[in-house]
Formats: sequence, C-alpha cells, structure tokens
Amino acid sequence: MARQRSKSDLPTKICPVCGRSFTWRKKWARCWDDVKYCSERCRRRRSQIQDNN
Repeated sequence: MARQRSKSDLPTKICPVCGRSFTWRKKWARCWDDVKYCSERCRRRRSQIQDNN
C-alpha cells in the first residue's frame, strides 16, 4: 500500500474572493488547474465582488 501524503505536502491556492488559502482535494484531481474558488459560496459571490470594485 502507498504511503499517504501529509496535508502540508498538498498544493494550495489563494481564493480571490475571500483571500484564504485552500488545499487540493481528491475531487479536484482532474481539474485542479481550473479550480479558482475555495467553496461554492465564494464561487457564487464572485460577481458581487467584481461589481463593488
């Protein structure tokens, strides 16, 4: 059996809406390059942030 990676070894990104960092998830394995937002809530709020600027 393969060794598990520790959470600190996983890639991270910064969410442009809330500014928090988020870590790679298994469900994002195929589309990690396309993931921009940390959550569904931030994805929905992206237009509100752009309208305020």
